[in-house]
Amino acid sequence: MKPYADASFIVALYLQQESSPVAVAFMQRHGAPLPFTPWHRLEVRNALRLAVFHKLIDVPQSKTQLKQLEVDLQDETLLEHTPVDWVATLREAEKLGAAHSETLGCRSGDLFHVAAALELGCDQFLTFDERQKRMAKAAGLAVKI
Repeated sequence: MKPYADASFIVALYLQQESSPVAVAFMQRHGAPLPFTPWHRLEVRNALRLAVFHKLIDVPQSKTQLKQLEVDLQDETLLEHTPVDWVATLREAEKLGAAHSETLGCRSGDLFHVAAALELGCDQFLTFDERQKRMAKAAGLAVKI
């Protein structure tokens, strides 16, 4: 299986959360890097900064995790930079929204992640977001987390 992880899954690898043990265990079993798109870069890095705002971590911890993210991207053992065709992905996201948003209530960012997974040829979707799980399933992706 070729997995795609949304930001909730990736952030769980960098911040101690209830979902972190599940994310870490999956990565230990999977043993290959996950795609990391420019959209991930914005969402994950911003989530680490927002954790400071929400007082979940302090500034030095945020900086440490941001540095670790860059190390992991350079090593390509956990994550690997993966370009996406923005136009094709946005078109796919719009199709998904037209087909499912009225019944599933997905946000645009969630639609983008599911569309990116499809565009990258992934068949498994990793998320801790219940609404996004339903969207991924509706799009034909296997959801194992």
